[in-house]
Amino acid sequence: TDLPEFAEAEKAVQAKIDKFMSIQGKESVDSIHKKLGHIMWEYVGMGRTAEGLKKGIAELKAVRKEFETNLFIPGSKEGMNVELDKAIRLYDFITMGELVAYDALNRDESCGDHFREEYQTEEGEAKRDDKNCFYVSCWEYQGEDKEPVKYEEPLKYEAIEVKTRNYKN
Repeated sequence: TDLPEFAEAEKAVQAKIDKFMSIQGKESVDSIHKKLGHIMWEYVGMGRTAEGLKKGIAELKAVRKEFETNLFIPGSKEGMNVELDKAIRLYDFITMGELVAYDALNRDESCGDHFREEYQTEEGEAKRDDKNCFYVSCWEYQGEDKEPVKYEEPLKYEAIEVKTRNYKN
């Protein structure tokens, strides 16, 4: 706790808390959280399309804007405030939702939880694109109104054979 990095992190968290408490809007944390959940379910869920993901990203940005301008947190920042705690986590959830949506939009394939409806076989099975999508990715949030940065690491398997899953057998 005596390192400068700790002091910087503590100052950044306090600034975030002060910002959230100063909004004084009309929407509860739970209300905004439900909107986030609806967007994730409708546009970023198990069955995704490019069109839906683009709409979902736009709606996620709108939810972030609503959070930043119309959030209401009752009570104060002093002592225990469950609503403030939920608001801090919700802000992170919104960011994570955006990054998941960007990743899903960026993969032109169906593989695992990345089931893009445009990329399936005639039998309705996932259609992989190992030539262009054989990597693990991580996205770095750059801030509001900026595209996140994508990092890729190629997948290398030595002990298993990579193949498409078949859920019909």
